Amino acid sequence: MMSEVQVHTVARQMLEQHGFAAIAKAAEQAQACEGRGEGDEAKEWRHIADAMKIIRGPHQS
Repeated sequence: MMSEVQVHTVARQMLEQHGFAAIAKAAEQAQACEGRGEGDEAKEWRHIADAMKIIRGPHQS
Protein backbone atom coordinates (compact mmCIF):
# COMPACT_ATOMS: atom_id res chain seq x y z
CA MET A 1 0.00 0.00 0.00
CA MET A 2 1.13 3.52 -0.80
CA SER A 3 1.63 6.08 1.93
CA GLU A 4 -0.60 9.14 1.97
CA VAL A 5 2.31 11.25 0.69
CA GLN A 6 2.84 8.87 -2.24
CA VAL A 7 -0.87 8.94 -3.09
CA HIS A 8 -0.90 12.74 -3.20
CA THR A 9 2.34 12.83 -5.21
CA VAL A 10 0.90 10.49 -7.83
CA ALA A 11 -2.37 12.46 -7.84
CA ARG A 12 -0.55 15.75 -8.46
CA GLN A 13 1.61 14.24 -11.19
CA MET A 14 -1.42 12.79 -12.98
CA LEU A 15 -3.27 16.11 -12.78
CA GLU A 16 -0.25 17.92 -14.23
CA GLN A 17 0.02 15.42 -17.10
CA HIS A 18 -3.65 14.86 -17.91
CA GLY A 19 -5.61 17.75 -16.40
CA PHE A 20 -8.94 16.88 -14.87
CA ALA A 21 -9.25 13.89 -17.24
CA ALA A 22 -6.79 12.26 -14.83
CA ILE A 23 -9.64 11.55 -12.41
CA ALA A 24 -11.41 9.51 -15.09
CA LYS A 25 -8.15 7.74 -15.96
CA ALA A 26 -7.68 6.73 -12.32
CA ALA A 27 -11.26 5.43 -12.20
CA GLU A 28 -10.63 3.41 -15.37
CA GLN A 29 -7.48 1.95 -13.82
CA ALA A 30 -9.45 0.99 -10.70
CA GLN A 31 -12.06 -0.80 -12.80
CA ALA A 32 -9.38 -2.59 -14.81
CA CYS A 33 -7.71 -3.77 -11.62
CA GLU A 34 -11.05 -4.98 -10.26
CA GLY A 35 -11.60 -6.91 -13.48
CA ARG A 36 -8.26 -8.65 -13.01
CA GLY A 37 -9.08 -9.45 -9.39
CA GLU A 38 -6.51 -6.97 -8.04
CA GLY A 39 -8.60 -5.49 -5.24
CA ASP A 40 -5.74 -3.78 -3.38
CA GLU A 41 -4.53 -2.02 -6.52
CA ALA A 42 -8.09 -0.94 -7.35
CA LYS A 43 -8.41 0.52 -3.85
CA GLU A 44 -5.19 2.51 -4.37
CA TRP A 45 -6.42 3.92 -7.69
CA ARG A 46 -9.67 4.99 -6.03
CA HIS A 47 -7.66 6.64 -3.26
CA ILE A 48 -5.62 8.49 -5.91
CA ALA A 49 -8.84 9.61 -7.64
CA ASP A 50 -10.19 10.87 -4.30
CA ALA A 51 -6.94 12.78 -3.69
CA MET A 52 -7.26 14.42 -7.12
CA LYS A 53 -10.79 15.53 -6.26
CA ILE A 54 -9.50 17.12 -3.06
CA ILE A 55 -6.68 18.86 -4.93
CA ARG A 56 -9.13 20.08 -7.58
CA GLY A 57 -11.30 21.69 -4.91
CA PRO A 58 -15.05 22.31 -4.94
CA HIS A 59 -16.97 22.78 -8.18
CA GLN A 60 -17.63 26.35 -9.23
CA SER A 61 -21.08 27.31 -10.45
